[in-house]
Amino acid sequence: MRRGLLVTTALSAAAVLALGACSSSKGGGGSSGGSVSLKLVAADYGTGPANSSQKYWDGIADAFHKQNPKITVKVQTINWNDFDNQVQTMVQNHQLPDITEGDYFSNYAQEGLLYKTSEVLSNPGNLLPVFAKLGSFEGTQYGLPFTTSSRTLFYNKKLFADAGISAAPQTWADVQADAAKIKAKGKIGFGLPLGSEEAQAESLLWMLGNGGNYTDSSGKWTIDSAQNVETFQFLKQLVSSGDTEPNPGAKNRTDLWKQFAQGEIGMINGSPALIPIIESGKVLTDSDWASVPIAGKSGPLTSTLGVCDFVAAFKNGGSKQAAIKKFLDFAYQDKYQLQFDKEYDLLPATTSASNALSSDPIFGSFLKALPNAVQYPSSTVWANVKTQIQQTVGTAVTGDPKSVLGAIQKTAEKGA
Repeated sequence: MRRGLLVTTALSAAAVLALGACSSSKGGGGSSGGSVSLKLVAADYGTGPANSSQKYWDGIADAFHKQNPKITVKVQTINWNDFDNQVQTMVQNHQLPDITEGDYFSNYAQEGLLYKTSEVLSNPGNLLPVFAKLGSFEGTQYGLPFTTSSRTLFYNKKLFADAGISAAPQTWADVQADAAKIKAKGKIGFGLPLGSEEAQAESLLWMLGNGGNYTDSSGKWTIDSAQNVETFQFLKQLVSSGDTEPNPGAKNRTDLWKQFAQGEIGMINGSPALIPIIESGKVLTDSDWASVPIAGKSGPLTSTLGVCDFVAAFKNGGSKQAAIKKFLDFAYQDKYQLQFDKEYDLLPATTSASNALSSDPIFGSFLKALPNAVQYPSSTVWANVKTQIQQTVGTAVTGDPKSVLGAIQKTAEKGA
């Protein structure tokens, strides 16, 4: 059974350091006698102890240590909900990790704290180009994409049949009509997670359907554009008609995915991480659901959201660069990329691993969406903007969309 859950989290301005699970490969402290000790801090993608990311990284660290006995890698994993805050606190307290794997890197690059990708990876050309570019700051790459994901529309074929719907929705009008029919059967028509877990993703998927985005092609912020305001006016209408769950601003993606898996929701946007939730729910069989391109205002999206989590290597004093490079070359082998992606139902970040997975019956369709995928803004302002989206954008479907988006726009412009 495929397991795992990708959760994207916000970065707040201040946090209390409450370190997560910590273990080490073969022990070890600082550098002495030619030995080097590296600290790796990684986000935990697991759903519990059985598949924690601590196990994944400890396995790599142990295998690496056997081949490189003078290099010790100490692993610390942190829950996704706390990862960004805790790493930021480490940096503020001058307790730099050597390597991080998670959601955030650009501010550290701006502060001159990171090695360039070319300094810590022998074959950066194997990283998927669209995400390698996203890992750049001012034209230089610092963030090494490690795992990726794309989004599609999942729908319950059984509920569709019961409601007399013969085809998957392709337009917003289809979504509204289908959701109303499913609602009439006593179920939730469309699951709309605009709560704090990942409101920025759900919002962008709907914006893309109307030719909108958070920025334009030149990088200028367009959060309160006419297209985006119109998008949230449509969503407000969908919510007020009762075709979604009540109060989407208080609903997180994980909770709604579980309801979809229980057969309570007709349609929802999702990633490969929804699949193991469906399987573990044991309510929907493989023939009860399908995944298709996300419906836009006038037709299915040709470019969907593609997200990526990055590795970053910190300049932590001493002569650790060579050791970091050895470890990252080891960790980026195809077997470890594929192990991670199959364990947590995500997609690879390297061309070679993607090619190896391209024929997979489940992941293949998601991989096809990656080359043309749309990403979040790479601006250093994005962390604060994302936090405000997660905290407030849900009110745009119950209040005034223009004013809510306008307030987020002001935050983006103020920080630019």
